Amino acid sequence: MKLKTKITIDQFIGLPFVYVLNALARTLGFFLNIDHSLDKPVKTMAVCKFVGLGSIIQVTPLLQTLRKNYPDAKIIFVTNESNKALLEHIREVDNIAVISDKSLSALVTSTIMLLLTLWKNKPDLYIDLEIYSNYSSIIATMSLSKNRMGFLKNDRTYRKGMYTHMMFFNLKSPVSQTYLQFARLLGIKNCIAELKLTSNNENEKRAIIQNINNKLIIENLGKYIVINPNASDLRLERRWGAENFISLINNICNGFPEFKIVLIGNKNETSYISKIHSSLDSRTNVLDSSGKLTLAELIVLIDNADLMVTNDTGPMHIAFALKTKTVALFGPCSPQQYGGIENTITIYKNVYCSPCVHEFIIPPCKGDNQCMKKITVEEVVDLVTQALSKPTDTLFLKPTESSIEYTDQDSKPLGVVVR
Repeated sequence: MKLKTKITIDQFIGLPFVYVLNALARTLGFFLNIDHSLDKPVKTMAVCKFVGLGSIIQVTPLLQTLRKNYPDAKIIFVTNESNKALLEHIREVDNIAVISDKSLSALVTSTIMLLLTLWKNKPDLYIDLEIYSNYSSIIATMSLSKNRMGFLKNDRTYRKGMYTHMMFFNLKSPVSQTYLQFARLLGIKNCIAELKLTSNNENEKRAIIQNINNKLIIENLGKYIVINPNASDLRLERRWGAENFISLINNICNGFPEFKIVLIGNKNETSYISKIHSSLDSRTNVLDSSGKLTLAELIVLIDNADLMVTNDTGPMHIAFALKTKTVALFGPCSPQQYGGIENTITIYKNVYCSPCVHEFIIPPCKGDNQCMKKITVEEVVDLVTQALSKPTDTLFLKPTESSIEYTDQDSKPLGVVVR
């Protein structure tokens, strides 16, 4: 289904259902008087993030923290089937429960199967990391988990009865730290902050590199730069224009002929990448990998790159987790929400209407993304030149910790919603 169709279904079908479930949950809660304290043993927990490959990578600190503090608990990750391949690279997850939104019938069928899975596993704790989705709130409530955690924004106060514990969603906080507030709510004091993806062993990596070479019809990549001009349909406004990337690539080819350039993109982005590739002055050193690589191959490709230049989208977060040297272009979302990431330089124009990502499903500019248009080719070329010419420690600073205080003087998490 297209994104607009999903939003329409969520608003016009999901919203009335949410109001009914909200009233029902409040009524049953009043009569049953269930103990929702969080100091009891947890045998099974579910963590939910349906959309956003990058967002799921930002969940890895929470997953590592939960695994360290609940070593014997089963962790089920609830997500869209398109994210299943990524979650197979996150070792802390025991089971992956998916829904399919390819069509309305697939959504209905997979939702029933998901609920049956949740009911069978009886999670003691359900952590819903979605912010806007009515569907996600419905699944959280119908999981029948005794303790259900979710975020609160001022336009979603009608969900208060569906969750037993709610946390204020802070737009100024790095999102991985925002997710970790749920761990702090569970009484965990020492949280793991590092993003993480499970690496392949050396034999697997060599085989994957050979597969990449075969698909790109090349004997050996050698030194190369990965360039990602894409942004998922969740927020196409994150794209820095195709003409900008064409000019950038032409400059890199002229200034650094010893480096190959690999363009990446998924199957839905092949046409967009192909137009960029065909518009270059020379394609001798530029390889188009769009639609050709598996996720495992993409991870290895990014891991071995000398540099990555990318819009704010899923592969950027893969680079963050792998600590690949990265020049990241931000616009509708602020780099403040992703903290100081090791080996990364961010470019961001602090325009009045940015960040808008977590404030609007459809941005006010309707695609006239001045936050990205104000980024010039010259300044990106300059940073790429520095990144390829200067020692890492002179350009890519070590990450700094967030100055935000997440707990009070008694180590209790701030932002807990009093219901």
